[in-house]
Amino acid sequence: VQLQASGGGLVQTGGSLRLSCAASGGTNSASAMAWFRQAPGKEREFVAAISWSDGSTYYVDSVKGRFTISRDNAKNMMFLQMNSLKPEDTAVYYCAAIYDREYSRIDVMISFYRGRISDYDHWSQGTLVTVSS
Repeated sequence: VQLQASGGGLVQTGGSLRLSCAASGGTNSASAMAWFRQAPGKEREFVAAISWSDGSTYYVDSVKGRFTISRDNAKNMMFLQMNSLKPEDTAVYYCAAIYDREYSRIDVMISFYRGRISDYDHWSQGTLVTVSS
């Protein structure tokens, strides 16, 4: 399975961007997908996750109310709508998926809140989001 992230760019504070993640080459659906980001000099962090079984979503506190993760099952795609962007959102964004294991909604939630980045076994290249002040 290959994941391709796109949609990054340069935007002013308060602006919006929509990231897309396209999955190809697999025959099974992912158990979960998520967006991560990594700012210069910082560790990679969860941004949002979505359980493929029922669409439950999870967000890091810093993006709640501003970002929305969504999916299109038919097209094997995931999105991240980012509104009210702030300079601190500047980072390289990655999409990732869990394909090799069956994760229930509860598993996805636990993985998210425990920050278990290593649970995600397929990763995209990054897409750069720069928010200017």
